[in-house]
Amino acid sequence: MFDLTPLYRSTVGFDRLGSLLESLAHVDVSSGYPPYNIERLAEDQYRITMAVAGFKPEELNVEVKEQAVTISGRKAEKSQNSGAFLHQGIASRSFERRFQLADNVKVTGAKLENGLLHVELTREVPEAAKPRVIEITTSDPGKVIEDQGSKKVIEQKAA
Repeated sequence: MFDLTPLYRSTVGFDRLGSLLESLAHVDVSSGYPPYNIERLAEDQYRITMAVAGFKPEELNVEVKEQAVTISGRKAEKSQNSGAFLHQGIASRSFERRFQLADNVKVTGAKLENGLLHVELTREVPEAAKPRVIEITTSDPGKVIEDQGSKKVIEQKAA
């Protein structure tokens, strides 16, 4: 377990980072079911692909809450008429996987295709967070240099 007290003492506004680190310390990584991939498709596009063979779309749930996406699957009750398995290698147990999302990352869609659930994510950087160029001005109009073709003119402005 981490002691994050020094982080909280010397920073402001990073309490979410501390909470994230604490939650990651409690994650049970022993269960590898169901297997998944996380891909970076472009600069601001990602995809979580999860192997959910045997699940129907109505048995799967993708939920976004705060800065996390939770993917869960609940199998419907088996009917009494199904035969007995001699070997069952395809897992059909319920599951829940939670992924923490960075700031400004939004879930844009999900589709089930050939036993794989694809969850599309996009980072949408707001205008206020994008870099911008600041014009530099001076308070001393002093010398003005103008380029007129190949001839340069230096002019002293009168105050």
